[in-house]
Amino acid sequence: MSRSPLPGSARRSVRTRGTAALVVSLVLAGGLAACGPDDSDSASSGPAKGGATGASGAPHKGGTLTVLNAQPTTDFDPARLYTSGGGNIPSLVFRTLTTRARENGAAGSKVVPDLATDTGTPSKNATVWTYHLKKGLKYEDGSPITSADIKYGIERSFAGELSGGAPYLRDWLIGGADYQGPYKDKGKGLDSIETPDDLTIVFHLNKPEGEFPFLATQTQFAPVPKKKDTGTKYESHPVSSGPYKVVSNENDGERITLARNTQWSAGNDDQRKAYPDKIDVRSGLDSAVINQRLSASVGKDAAAITTDTNLGPAELAKVTGDKKLASRVGTGHFGYTNYLAFNPKVKPFDNPKVREAIAYAVNRTSVVNAAGGSALAEPATTFLPDQKSFGYTKYDPFPAGDSGNPQKAKELLKEAGYGKGLTITLYHNNAKNFATSPEVATALQDALAKAGVKVRLKGLESSDYSDTVYSVKTEPGAFLAGWGADWPSGGPFLGPIFDGRQIVEDGYNFNSGRLNDPAVNKEIDEINKVTDLDEAAKRWGALDKKIGEQALTVPLFHPVYKRLVGTAVKNVVISDWTGVLDISQVAVK
Repeated sequence: MSRSPLPGSARRSVRTRGTAALVVSLVLAGGLAACGPDDSDSASSGPAKGGATGASGAPHKGGTLTVLNAQPTTDFDPARLYTSGGGNIPSLVFRTLTTRARENGAAGSKVVPDLATDTGTPSKNATVWTYHLKKGLKYEDGSPITSADIKYGIERSFAGELSGGAPYLRDWLIGGADYQGPYKDKGKGLDSIETPDDLTIVFHLNKPEGEFPFLATQTQFAPVPKKKDTGTKYESHPVSSGPYKVVSNENDGERITLARNTQWSAGNDDQRKAYPDKIDVRSGLDSAVINQRLSASVGKDAAAITTDTNLGPAELAKVTGDKKLASRVGTGHFGYTNYLAFNPKVKPFDNPKVREAIAYAVNRTSVVNAAGGSALAEPATTFLPDQKSFGYTKYDPFPAGDSGNPQKAKELLKEAGYGKGLTITLYHNNAKNFATSPEVATALQDALAKAGVKVRLKGLESSDYSDTVYSVKTEPGAFLAGWGADWPSGGPFLGPIFDGRQIVEDGYNFNSGRLNDPAVNKEIDEINKVTDLDEAAKRWGALDKKIGEQALTVPLFHPVYKRLVGTAVKNVVISDWTGVLDISQVAVK
């Protein structure tokens, strides 16, 4: 299992490369048999106008963009969505106080204003944040967007019947821990959110939070007009504050049709381009079929993209041999780390020298190959991803080169009292995800054998795997894991994994190393006070290095995302925030 909100589409928590990595025989020509919900008008209507190199030329307004996805965007309610940076499809309908910069690469990891005039004004200790709304903001019905609507949108996210969104507000807002939402408070509301006038909103926090502007990108910060709130039915037709409105939502996100919101103005939204007239989102498709249709790019599929399906190793190998097809592959880096996790409460992993020995024995070249090769995985020695916004600081506390150092590992094992070797059990997921799956586990097994460590592999099905490895009651001594952050910063990356106060005794626990170091906890608190994000990033990097020396985890690789687009798709923008194509920038004309 891996955990993070999905950067591209919908919701929450689990982001593996499972949908990406199905081994298929990719059909590179037309004539394929499309399937999935209501495909009668998809790939059979002949070649797209504009030829096979639609990615070139200036983008223009018009046309219909088709989205071919494996997973439906369920619970299309801003209170319930849990997406990084406001999500891909959701951000077409829901604007928020701040949003992610819609730019390629590292420039896209910055937080920028959206409904607000800036990214927020903090008090001296970052416990009070004030925002002012832009003038002239309107919903799809032409009514004005006010600060009270944003306050109400946040408050309804506390309602039990609308649960599922990002959990931070309950912890950060004063009074949030006990608040039950507007349906039960009889209009009282949360006192920690003030709206002194229609264009001003003030948040009072329990503790300093220098990264509040990042949190304000979540869809819980989208405005919801109280008089239009229909509770759990709101998801079928949420009121748009973005460039598109919902025309229909069939079978809980299986097919969503969006059309222009004529009340939206590019004059107060410099992030979304809104080129297509219509967006047709079709989900529930097999990942292999999605890639087949995008590669063939026939008919309406020429103007198609996917927001959730990557190319797997076998598919990528065939794409690489076709220059025209390869030119339609977008490459992205979402902040994510796959790692080997240790439970120091289980012998022999309670001995630091054993953990260090295994760290030396790991052959990252073989691990990367098992994960699909260097095009899909980059070797990692740091827990933080190799991006400035996270605070990446290059280090390798157990330098063993690309292929490992079994001799050094043997020396450490001897010092630990295991001169004749030892046997351990490594848990892995049975899912074919090229991350926590059998092939990665086997690569580790082979490498550790050279150091005198016999590895017994224990595979579990996905649901059992998550329940087992993320419970303090059943967590094994060693297992494969992955982690992605809710936004591009070290805070949501290191906090859940290494803050001792986030150890969960009854429920999912992600601090597998059970680290509860007062000095680490204190430094996390101190960095959270910093509102200069560049300064905070440097300190996250230093903290990552300090923790890494304890060998509670062994970073293995950072995944790379490869996605196809149709031949008529233009203006492909892939930021380091999401690692995937930004649908708000795409044109099909």
